[in-house]
Amino acid sequence: MELQTENLKSSHFRKDFNCGHEILDNYLMKQVNQDIKKKLSVCFVIAEKEDEKNVVKGYYTLSNYGIPREMIPPENEKKFPRAYKTIPTTLLGRLARDKDFNGKRAGEFLLLDALHKCHETSMQIASFAVIVDPIDDNAKSFYEKYGFKTLPDSEKMFLPMHTVNQLF
Repeated sequence: MELQTENLKSSHFRKDFNCGHEILDNYLMKQVNQDIKKKLSVCFVIAEKEDEKNVVKGYYTLSNYGIPREMIPPENEKKFPRAYKTIPTTLLGRLARDKDFNGKRAGEFLLLDALHKCHETSMQIASFAVIVDPIDDNAKSFYEKYGFKTLPDSEKMFLPMHTVNQLF
C-alpha cells in the first residue's frame, strides 16, 4: 500500500483510532472537527480501506503560529529586525499513528508530508520555522532524528524553514 494523505472528512472512520496517547486519540475523535470549523487547524490523515470504511491510521494538524522573539535561539534571533516581537512560524500541532499501523514508517511519512506542506506554504505565507511540542521523550527523540532543536526555556522544538526547504 502506498501511503498518501488527504484532508480529514466526515466519511473517515476514527472511532477505533489508538496511538497509545489518550489525549491524541480523543483529539481526533472529539475535538478536531471543531478546530477545523473554527479555522484553528487543518487535519491531514492516512486512511486505509477496511470493511467498506476509510479507517484513519494516522494524522497530523497544521496551523499558523508565532513565537516570541526571545524564544528564538541567539544565533537566529539576531537576524530579525528589532521591530519583530513575534516571529511567524507553522505549528505541527499533533502527529500520531495508530499502534496497529506499525512497520510501515507511517510516523516518518506523516512528518515528511507535513514538512513538505510547510515548505510549499512558506512560499506563499512567510514562516521562519516549523514548531512542534513533543508529548513525551519518545516523541522528542523522534523529532531530534529529523533535526529539530529545543527552543530555549521551552519544551517546544523547531526546525528552521531554510532547513526544510533544503529537503525539497
